[in-house]
Amino acid sequence: MNTTLQKTVAAAKKDSKLANNWKTKAAEELTDAEVLAMPDAEYMNEKQMAFFRHKLVQLKQEMHENADETTEHLREDTVVVPDPADRATIEEEHALELRTRDRERKLLKKIEQSIARIDAGDYGYCDETGEPIGVGRLIARPTATLSLEAQQRRELKQKMFGD
Repeated sequence: MNTTLQKTVAAAKKDSKLANNWKTKAAEELTDAEVLAMPDAEYMNEKQMAFFRHKLVQLKQEMHENADETTEHLREDTVVVPDPADRATIEEEHALELRTRDRERKLLKKIEQSIARIDAGDYGYCDETGEPIGVGRLIARPTATLSLEAQQRRELKQKMFGD
């Protein structure tokens, strides 16, 4: 875990005001800090599952909105531009926007898979080791399926063997 994330998690755990907020608030109202402050014994309880489901659904909605904006933007820019330099600039902007949407499309699949894992009760646990991924990591990357250690091992293997 990087040091900034460790400091944030440690600060949230020490804040006694945040530690019990999860008991009285709805999952949709919880903040990242309040979820981080929850005791380790409450890992992936119903509130946390609902919190992450809400976070993933919001992310999914944002991506759909971005896709709609891209479609609208591409429709608006179909005007024929006589200057080759201007036309090249517009085409490059379109290509960049389409690459971004393609990356979001791939992330959308991961979001769908994460929501399915929540529904199945498997969310928050490493695919390789079965150990908890950790609330801090899941807040930073809600689609994570590996613990930090397992992810580091996988990246090292890929670097060494070019998988």
